[in-house]
Amino acid sequence: MARRKRKNNKISLIILFIAIIGYILTMYSNYLNPSQANETSDQNIVTTDLKVYFFDVGQADSILITNNGHNMLIDAGNNEDGPKLVKYIKEDLGITEFDYLIGTHPHEDHIGGLDEIINNFDIKKIYLPDITTTTKTFEDVLDAISSKELTITIPKIGETFKLGEADFTVLYTGTNSSDLNSTSIITKMIFGKYSYLFTGDTTSDIEKTILDQNIDIDVLKVAHHGSKYSSSLEFLKKTTPSYAIISVGKNNSYNHPSSETINNLKKYTNNIYLTSEVGTILLTSNGQTIDVSYLDTNTDG
Repeated sequence: MARRKRKNNKISLIILFIAIIGYILTMYSNYLNPSQANETSDQNIVTTDLKVYFFDVGQADSILITNNGHNMLIDAGNNEDGPKLVKYIKEDLGITEFDYLIGTHPHEDHIGGLDEIINNFDIKKIYLPDITTTTKTFEDVLDAISSKELTITIPKIGETFKLGEADFTVLYTGTNSSDLNSTSIITKMIFGKYSYLFTGDTTSDIEKTILDQNIDIDVLKVAHHGSKYSSSLEFLKKTTPSYAIISVGKNNSYNHPSSETINNLKKYTNNIYLTSEVGTILLTSNGQTIDVSYLDTNTDG
């Protein structure tokens, strides 16, 4: 009887020991990752700064994203902006290669300088929507791609890729040749705890098509230079931006940005920045904070 009692005590001690070890491991795991029950905090851990340049290219778009030695350019302004962008990016920033080059849609104020970029940098991947035009600007881009023996990649909705420590998702791209703005490639970027939405010249009709996706973001590249035909209240209610960047020319003939768009944006943020007012806008982030600064890049002529 005593022997059986000692045996039972031994089993109980083993069970207690295992339970204690399990508790210690659980507590240690929670200490390392206190948000494990929610969305894992590993997604918010980055080790290098991200820089996003919204170039002052007048009534046009050009956005440079850099992180950990990796580079992406979204659009390249009008035709005359190409040489200026090449000079600034190469000489001032020391960049010679792009992991990704995106032409959001084939309007001159977005792809005008792409041929100069392609001719002067090493390009790993080029994204364009599945649409063609007969303009000389578009032909120049195709000729540059051909001369460098590169290929065009048409993005797929839902496609994901990385730029350094930044994660990208393609939310939309269209094929409506009667409205090139509606073909714009829309991408979402996540870096640390912040998310960014790059919209090209997308219209409010297209904004509706992505409302069912996760578009609650922090930084919004306001579509179509602040046109009243984009940035609907329904869209802004879903995106709730804390920062809004508008790439737009001074005294432009379109009266961009519209007062309607500005008023809509002000319902969600007072951090509204226009390249026409402050020049090139640089957002620098360590994943936990965002710093906004202005640069004289001499890309607007």
